Amino acid sequence: MLRPVDDDTLVDRLARELNSLPTALARTLAVRGIRTFEDARRFFRPSLERLHDPYGMHGMDRAAERLARAITTGERVLVYGDYDVDGTTSTALMTGFLREQGVDASYFVPNRFVNGYGLCEAGFDVAVERGATLVVALDCGITAHEPAKYAKKLGLDLVICDHHKTDDTIPDAYAVIDPKQPACSYPFKELTGCGLGFKLAQATLTALGKDPAEAFGMLDLVAVSTAADIVSLVGENRDLMAAGLERLRANPRPGLDALARIALADLSGMSTEGIVFSLGPRINAAGRLGDAGKAVELLLAQTREEAERWAAELEACNVKRRTLDQDIQEDAATMAADQLAKWAEHSVVVYRKDWNLGVIGIVASRLVERFYRPAIMMCGVESGVVKGSARSMGGISIYNALKECEDLLEGFGGHDFAAGLTLREENVPAFQRRFDAAVGRATTADTWVVTHEADALLDLDEINGRFWAILRQFGPHGPENQTPVFQGTDLEVVGVPQQVGRERQHLKFYVRQRGGRGDVMEVIAYRMKHRLADVAASAREGRPLDLLFTVEENAYRGQRSLQLKAKDVRLTGCA
Repeated sequence: MLRPVDDDTLVDRLARELNSLPTALARTLAVRGIRTFEDARRFFRPSLERLHDPYGMHGMDRAAERLARAITTGERVLVYGDYDVDGTTSTALMTGFLREQGVDASYFVPNRFVNGYGLCEAGFDVAVERGATLVVALDCGITAHEPAKYAKKLGLDLVICDHHKTDDTIPDAYAVIDPKQPACSYPFKELTGCGLGFKLAQATLTALGKDPAEAFGMLDLVAVSTAADIVSLVGENRDLMAAGLERLRANPRPGLDALARIALADLSGMSTEGIVFSLGPRINAAGRLGDAGKAVELLLAQTREEAERWAAELEACNVKRRTLDQDIQEDAATMAADQLAKWAEHSVVVYRKDWNLGVIGIVASRLVERFYRPAIMMCGVESGVVKGSARSMGGISIYNALKECEDLLEGFGGHDFAAGLTLREENVPAFQRRFDAAVGRATTADTWVVTHEADALLDLDEINGRFWAILRQFGPHGPENQTPVFQGTDLEVVGVPQQVGRERQHLKFYVRQRGGRGDVMEVIAYRMKHRLADVAASAREGRPLDLLFTVEENAYRGQRSLQLKAKDVRLTGCA
């Protein structure tokens, strides 16, 4: 199925105006809302020159003034972060920035097993012990009313810099920055916590009479947070991501360079997807097992030796995390299948007291992929309190569904696709059924139909050097700007398809356009061994094949070649 284009003349007009752009690429632009030559120029040329003024954000003037004063008068500052990728990159960005300005800055990242999520009294006690007079909280705090009161009681000035959805009221802090708060008219609402930290650093530099462009050296951290936090990659995020990737590829900080090497990832060609699957999980692993400070130390490392030591620590955490993840995932999947078979219709909400709190979020994401339902994983912590991680899918706001159940919850927070929650153990059964009903009210019959849509039809003979050079400019990719998907029809399988990978789950085969020039292209089809019969029939009997795919560059032993990554495969005419 092709994604719709409202104006039938638009594709041809874009193709003409953009120097005879291939029709498939012109249509791919059109489905992304590109209507004019100027739209296309902006899309293909992300630029830091288009960043919005940080001072357009409500509370920014007061926050920047306070940080500038702390820098000028030599105050001690505590940076308070979170234990996920966005939180640790935010913490490293602000701590590093303040130290560069000569501040005695330290940080505190809560231990999820001891302190839980967000601002806590223990963190402010640490600030007092260290002699800090200012606390800058990043990627957390927007609903922390009681902790904010405690900070004020201790005589601490608190600046909250968060990007999550707000309550009806805002915590009583010295300054609160959150583009989602009702009073904020900032034109872009989807920055990460690290992105907001970058904006605060820029505004502080301006308040000090310095060039805000000095903050550009931190854009590699912003890129990592933007990719890993799965936020919209349009507007300002896309401008920041493009510049951050450029810096990550050309001049990475020692910690990210060491982490990439231990992950066998090629930074010179790093993409959003590469961050999500190689760097992100390793940075996250430390916090999942308790001590996110290891990730912050990696990102703050100044020497190669120091960076390599912390990278090895994170790799060890990641290996342990994967083992826990696999064991819990199998258990949770069995429970979820049983739940769906017996009473649940719209969601899976599973609970076991002894699951590891650090990995339930990633397992919840796996359940969404497997069952195509919003999923919540919960485990017991202490004193009859249960904690959970919720993940959703397109079209269903996990936050809104939790809002409908808030009388059963001790607390919750997050955004449309991911959230955290706490509740009493005795409320779990009632919550499971109430949440399922809430999700049901947010769905239609079409919600559960898994469809694969393509941006355009593409003849394989059109794929050449110019096509690839233009296609690369569609990135960086992510939510609201996904990697373009093409539909190939009347394809011929060349040679014998192979099952590859662990447990031979993947397929690798070669195709060419029937009746075309005869150029052969490699196809990799991940987790599609169930399509082997169709591919083999095409090879054996010469039957035409339809393919839904993305085009990517495959690097192997120093050689680079274009490859098709299959999204769906079937014989022509088969449903």
